[in-house]
Amino acid sequence: MITGAAAIVILLVLVAVHLYWAAGGKAGKAGAIPTAEGRPVIKPSAMGTAMVAAALCAIAALVALRIGWLTLPGFPSDNIFVRIAAWLIAAVFALRAIGDFRHVGFFKRVRGCRFARLDTLAYSPLCTALALLIGIAARH
Repeated sequence: MITGAAAIVILLVLVAVHLYWAAGGKAGKAGAIPTAEGRPVIKPSAMGTAMVAAALCAIAALVALRIGWLTLPGFPSDNIFVRIAAWLIAAVFALRAIGDFRHVGFFKRVRGCRFARLDTLAYSPLCTALALLIGIAARH
């Protein structure tokens, strides 16, 4: 399924970026962290960033399982738990796109920083796209 494949590719690119940051890479990292009054709202550690990469990889594997690219004994692609997990993941990405009504998402209040501009132009639309792609994959 094309939608699931697109979601997997996007997720694996995000895995690579997070692993790059976890390994100490700096390019793009400053624009990926929300700030308030010029200070980072969060200070992600290398371990935390690697854990995000691992979670994104697990999500990609689940989507691959759902569309039949990956098989595990006892978990066919139409398994109810795989389907529910895919729907939940789609919902999480949709909620991320909506945001926390403060620093992230389409409905954020803090808008004057680099992260806020990138979030509006790229990150939230990307989460919306992932929600739709994974939701479509979950449906079929």
